[in-house]
Amino acid sequence: MAVWPERGWTVCLSGQLRADLLRQAQAGNRFKYNGKFPSENPSDVFWFKSQNIDNFLRSFFITVPLWTVVEIVMLWAYANSWAVWLPWTTHWVWLTVVILLAPAVHEIYFFCLHRLIHTPFLYKHIHSVHHNSINPSPWSSLSMHPGEGFPYMAEAWLHLLIPSNPVCAYFTLHAAGFGAINGHLGFEKLELTEDTTLDSHAYVHYLHHKYFEVNYGGDGVVPLDMLFGTWHDGSKEADEKMKARFRKKKEKQNSRKPTATPAE
Repeated sequence: MAVWPERGWTVCLSGQLRADLLRQAQAGNRFKYNGKFPSENPSDVFWFKSQNIDNFLRSFFITVPLWTVVEIVMLWAYANSWAVWLPWTTHWVWLTVVILLAPAVHEIYFFCLHRLIHTPFLYKHIHSVHHNSINPSPWSSLSMHPGEGFPYMAEAWLHLLIPSNPVCAYFTLHAAGFGAINGHLGFEKLELTEDTTLDSHAYVHYLHHKYFEVNYGGDGVVPLDMLFGTWHDGSKEADEKMKARFRKKKEKQNSRKPTATPAE
């Protein structure tokens, strides 16, 4: 089963996107959210003090292998009748519904997982690895601690809990893996030619990397961030709401601190 070369395409795609963005940068930083590139900011938080090297190594040698493990277990479960495998010929209506609902399910799954790993203990020991890349690039998309990379990819196992099909499970698995790249491009638009641009829709997740406690979900297919008050669209109004929420949180934390007892 040649699953490892398939995973390698993710890294190749990330590299190609980064190369395209670097060529775009040669003409200036048009459409770039952060004026600097990761290579301009060496830091001790990264392996070899390089965000690019760190992100590449973590993606290729940690998350991509975990992606492969999830796929192997998924296929083994189907092959050994541990999951209900519905054929498309007789259940195409249900399986089509499963495919159509998959993006919404992904947003709910990702939001819940993301909020969980933003709790203090898990953030400190797991999710902070990903958030070290404050100025993300395509290499940052799968640069994760294994404690994050594994459950992120394991979303595909949801299909083992319902009557489904390997094609549907692959749809979820690959949407998670390849889809992560888009949110970490770092550019609002990609310049395909001198007169043609392509919107990246990466701003929502870029703001999460910038402010940490906003936009835990996706672009709003399921508006959970709006529901829980963590949505930020880059507007001045959203920025003021975020700052007010941060002030309220800080005041609450300060109120819990024990007050000093004056000496008698």
